[in-house]
Amino acid sequence: MPDAPPAPSPEPSAPGTDLEAAATAVDEAAARVRDALARAAEQASGDAADILAVTAAMAADPSLADEARRRVLENRSTPARAVWDAAELVAEQLRALGGMFADRARDVQDVRDRIVAELLDLRAPGVPDLGAPFVLVARDLAPADTARLDPERVLAIVTAGGGPTAHTAILARSLGIPCVVAVAGALDIADGETVLVDGSTGDVVRHPAPEAVERAAHARPRRTRLEHPGRTADGHAVALLANVGDPAGAVAAADVGAEGIGLFRTEFGFLGRTAPPTVQEQVAAYAQVFAAFPGRRVVIRTLDAGADKPLPFVTAAGEPNPALGVRGLRTSWAHPAVLDDQLAAIAQAAASSSADVWVMAPMVATADEADAFVDRCTAHGLAHAGIMVEVPAAALRSADLLDRARFASLGTNDLTQYAMAADRELAGLAQLSTPWQPAVLSLVQLACAGGVARDRPVGVCGEAAADPALAPVLVGLGVTSLSMTARALPDVGAVLASVTLDECRALAALALAQRTPDEARSAVRASLGDVLDELGL
Repeated sequence: MPDAPPAPSPEPSAPGTDLEAAATAVDEAAARVRDALARAAEQASGDAADILAVTAAMAADPSLADEARRRVLENRSTPARAVWDAAELVAEQLRALGGMFADRARDVQDVRDRIVAELLDLRAPGVPDLGAPFVLVARDLAPADTARLDPERVLAIVTAGGGPTAHTAILARSLGIPCVVAVAGALDIADGETVLVDGSTGDVVRHPAPEAVERAAHARPRRTRLEHPGRTADGHAVALLANVGDPAGAVAAADVGAEGIGLFRTEFGFLGRTAPPTVQEQVAAYAQVFAAFPGRRVVIRTLDAGADKPLPFVTAAGEPNPALGVRGLRTSWAHPAVLDDQLAAIAQAAASSSADVWVMAPMVATADEADAFVDRCTAHGLAHAGIMVEVPAAALRSADLLDRARFASLGTNDLTQYAMAADRELAGLAQLSTPWQPAVLSLVQLACAGGVARDRPVGVCGEAAADPALAPVLVGLGVTSLSMTARALPDVGAVLASVTLDECRALAALALAQRTPDEARSAVRASLGDVLDELGL
């Protein structure tokens, strides 16, 4: 990745400079950056579209442009220096808030660099445009950069920062690009050096032997479509579903052969707005998603605002620790109308569709919260109401939460973050942020046991479901469905079809018996060795 633009000179504008014109140049540059990001968001789907829309909204944030204009007019700063200093002020305010808000400071700096490059007529920071495919090495990737990667050009990603469940890794998986994050010595890799990157094992090999390069070049082509419903070798059904974030993602998932949708993220209709979408706007969007899966399951998650997705109409600024604050279902405590409107829209869209619509709430921690959500859904005529299990308390007492809730879906990204007290975006904690942690696997087992006690299905819709080696472990722990980025479905389906349910249970016991996540992962991969080798995984 090229370096970001250097800090512009602090020298004031030259005497005689038209300061009004200079201030207008700031507005125009910010608008061009905003429009470019917005166009990219329209062409993207799912997580990529969401993240690009948020970054575009940051470029349009009047607080940044207004502060930069003030510095031009009052301090005689050059436009580039004014944007630089204004962005640093905003970033510092976010860092002071801590938690997920602090993580957004990196996005502000990304927008700053783009606007400064626009003002100075420099090449925009981001992914290089080379004439041949390449492995991209970076300190870290801004979400907006990752969302726009072209899998035809970028063969793999290696970063020094980030975590395995951070935005970079999630988006890379959705694009089908092998990605290894938090790699020690990544920045020592030189331009033109040959490296082998294995996203399945997390290995990055510098200066590989020619025969290793030859093997990689002739590796078996990856499967691109799920040809059969999810089944183990002895016929045990495991629904293989897709995670989607917008109507385009739903159509793409159907094209790949997904059996249904296990996580429909509804945030795409709310991000970048100062007020929630109307009921009719939501009905139109949801109906498109339901239409892609007639007669099949579509699990729709209600608004998951808060933490790294603050929305001004439901979340408050200044929370000392947003990840542990008012997020997910908790936002409805103070803003019940937003949830009621969303449930009304889901009910209307479902009534005109043949899809089997299930509804679930994020960030549920207690039986009282689960019961209250079921009551709200019932009032809107939505009979199949369930919960996300992202909080360890919910996993520990899942039988209580599933007394009335009809199903549960494990969000393993947040469940891991909360169980291990490890921010998923921090590279220094990457070794903790993995669902292979034996403690996390124990929580999955407990959540599934609660489902069995109440005869309720328990699925997984976190990134763990997309790991072909971990998928049979999850099934062995009692998981009934796996939902993932659509690109991962064929590989996961192939691995499940090669093992029996008893073998899945043996793999789960093997993983739980290990002391560390690396030991668990290595033991399972060794046991699956022939299967993974045959499938090129």
